[in-house]
Amino acid sequence: MRSLSWLQLVVLAVVQGITEFLPISSSAHLILVPQLAGWPDQGVAIDAASHLGTLAAVLAYFWRDVWQLITGFLRLVAGRRDSAGRPDRWGLMAVYIVIGTVPLLIVGYGIDRYAGDALRKMEIIAWTMPIFGIVLYLADRFAMTMRRLEDLRFVHAITIGCAQALALIPGISRSGITMVTGRLLGFERAEAARFSFLLSIPASAAAGALKTYEMVKAGDTAMLHDAAIVAVLSALTGILAIAFLMVYLRRATFALFAIYRVVLGGFLLYLIYFHIA
Repeated sequence: MRSLSWLQLVVLAVVQGITEFLPISSSAHLILVPQLAGWPDQGVAIDAASHLGTLAAVLAYFWRDVWQLITGFLRLVAGRRDSAGRPDRWGLMAVYIVIGTVPLLIVGYGIDRYAGDALRKMEIIAWTMPIFGIVLYLADRFAMTMRRLEDLRFVHAITIGCAQALALIPGISRSGITMVTGRLLGFERAEAARFSFLLSIPASAAAGALKTYEMVKAGDTAMLHDAAIVAVLSALTGILAIAFLMVYLRRATFALFAIYRVVLGGFLLYLIYFHIA
């Protein structure tokens, strides 16, 4: 595979860094950008590299939470309890994150094995964008706000994890579907976003590691070079996107993102069904 141009690498990395954390579907945008720009599809290897970059962004921004998850899990394994005799809260959250990742891994394996790139189509994105935009708005508008991450339980983790598996369909949005599910379960917007980002760590790490191994095994040095550039740029833009969203959701709703999704979906539907080339 030939090396991508610098323009393609920068655009793809910035798009991934921004859209991975906003509820507008990074996978959809990584499919749409080359199609609308007339570029060849960059392939899942570059997509995976960009996800490694945004994984680095999550680890950097939430490093305190990540450290608490690691040390809390170790305390949980050691059988240590808090002053009230309860299991370590952070340790339990680490377990919940692992549990919430299982449905995604199972469904992802099935899609990778049996569907391949069949879902990477503009028609699918054109419908999922506006439909989920409406779901995003309604769920956020009418959901009750009564829980924080301290209230997270097994049933919440597995429910959000099952919802996360739906995001393997381009246009659904991993961050969006997990935030919406968190809102429907009663979690505050910022808290739902926080758990959504932490939940992305195992899946992004697994997907990125697998594709990196495949590139190394294939000896594709050009693709490795492109992947490294995309990963770094995605990490930098991803940190900015997380910082923006965490501040934004303390003051505003998901309405802006819902409107964007409906408008983009409408534009895509026009291109597919009404535009005469």
